[in-house]
Amino acid sequence: MLPSMSQTEQDEHSGYPNPGYAWYVVSILTIAYLLSFLDRQILALMVEPIRRDLDISDTQVSLLGNLAFGLFYTVLGLPIGRAADRFSRRGIIAAGVTIWCLMTAMCGLARNFGQLFLARVGVGVGEAALNPAALSLISDYFPRKTRGRALTFYNMGVSLGVGVALIFGGQLIAWVASAPPLDVPGIGQLRAWQTVFILVGLPGLLIALLMLTVREPVRRGRLQIQLADGRITENLTVRQTLAYLGQRWRTYLTHFLGMSVVTILGYNYFFWVPSMFVRTWGWTIPEISLGYGIITLTAGPLGVLASGWVAERLRERGYQDALMRTCVFGAAVFLIPASILTPLMPTGQLALVLLVPVSIGGAWVTATGAAALQMIAPNQMRAQTTALYYFVINILGLLGPTAVGLVTDFGFGDDAALRWSLSIVCGGASVMGLTFLALHLPYYRASVREAEGWGRAATSASASA
Repeated sequence: MLPSMSQTEQDEHSGYPNPGYAWYVVSILTIAYLLSFLDRQILALMVEPIRRDLDISDTQVSLLGNLAFGLFYTVLGLPIGRAADRFSRRGIIAAGVTIWCLMTAMCGLARNFGQLFLARVGVGVGEAALNPAALSLISDYFPRKTRGRALTFYNMGVSLGVGVALIFGGQLIAWVASAPPLDVPGIGQLRAWQTVFILVGLPGLLIALLMLTVREPVRRGRLQIQLADGRITENLTVRQTLAYLGQRWRTYLTHFLGMSVVTILGYNYFFWVPSMFVRTWGWTIPEISLGYGIITLTAGPLGVLASGWVAERLRERGYQDALMRTCVFGAAVFLIPASILTPLMPTGQLALVLLVPVSIGGAWVTATGAAALQMIAPNQMRAQTTALYYFVINILGLLGPTAVGLVTDFGFGDDAALRWSLSIVCGGASVMGLTFLALHLPYYRASVREAEGWGRAATSASASA
C-alpha cells in the first residue's frame, strides 16, 4: 500500500540562529572547504617532479589526481550523506577534516605509485564528509530569503582553496626545491614534493578543533510521511528517499548531468594548466602558480559574489529559477568560451588573460548550481541529495583530466600536445553541458514552486513504505 507524504514547515522568518553566529559558522566551513581544495589540488603543481621521481606517465599521474581521490570521495559520500541527515553534522565534518589532513601528510611518505595512490584515496575518504554535511548545516542556519547568499559564499572556498594552493604551493615548492634534502629519523630522506604534502596537510587539523565551537541548528522543512497504518513519521528510509527523487527524475537528472560537464572543465583546468604552461610556453611552476593563483584568488570570489548579486536581483524580479538561470548565464558567457580558447593562445601571457573569465565563470557556475539544489531538497534528504549530486558530477567530472591524458598519450603521442587535448575535451564537454542545463530550467522552476508551497499548504506524493 502506498502511504501519503505531507510536509509542514516552521515559520520561515523566526527561530533561526543569530545572523552573526550563523555567518561565523559559514566562515569556518568556507575555510574548511578552502583547505580541502588546497590539499586536493597541491598535487597538480607537482606533476613533473612526481612523474620524474616515480617514473610514471601522464595517464598514471591523472589517476593519482582524480581516480585515486575521486573513487572513495564519490562512493563514500552517499552513506555519509545518509548519516548527515540523521546524526551530528558537526561531528561528521570534524572527523572528515582530521582524516583528509592526516592522509595528505601521508602522501609525503609515499615511495612509489601504489603508496601514493592509496594515500590519495584516503584524502578522498576524508573530504567526502564535508560538502553533504556542510551544505545541509548552512541550509538550517538561514531562511530561504538569505540562504542562497550563504550557500554561494561557502562555495567561494573552491576558488580560495585553488588560489592558495597555486600561490602558496608554488612558492613552497620553490623554497623546498632549493633547500637541502630533509632527513627524517625512521623515515629517511624526503624529496621536495614529499615535504610539500606534509607541510600543507598537518595545519588543517586546527579546523577540526574549531568545529567544536559549531552548534547543530534545528532541522527545518522536514517531510512527514503517513504510513499505511496511519502513523506519522519524519524518519525516511533510503527507499522512500529514492522514491521521492525518482518521481522528480527529470529535475535531478538534467541538473546533475549539466553540472557534471561543468565539473569536467573545472577539473581539467585545475589539474592540467600548470603543466600546460610548462610544456607549451616554457614557464616555471612558481611562475604559472603565482599568476594563475592570483587570478583564481581574485576572479573566483568575484564570480561568486557577482553570481549571488545577479541571482538576488532576478529573484526580486519574480524569477523562480533565479539561481539556475544565473548558473546557465555564467556557463554560456564566461566559462565555456574561455575554457576552449585559452589553450589555443599563441603566448602564455594571452592564455593567462583568458584564465580570468575561466576563473570567474567556474566559480560563478559552481556556486549557483550547488546552492540551487539546496532550495528544492527537503531537510531529511538534503545531505543525501547533495551526496548523490557530488557522486554523479565527480564520477563524470573526474573523467575529464584522464581523458585529456589519454588523448595526449595515445591520440597525439606527444607531451607537447597537451594544450590541444585540453581544448578538444573541453569543447566536446561544453556542448553537452549547455544542452542539459537548458533542458533543466523548466523542471527546476516546477520544483521551486513545489518547495515554496511546502510552508503554505500540504503537498502530497507517493512513496514506498
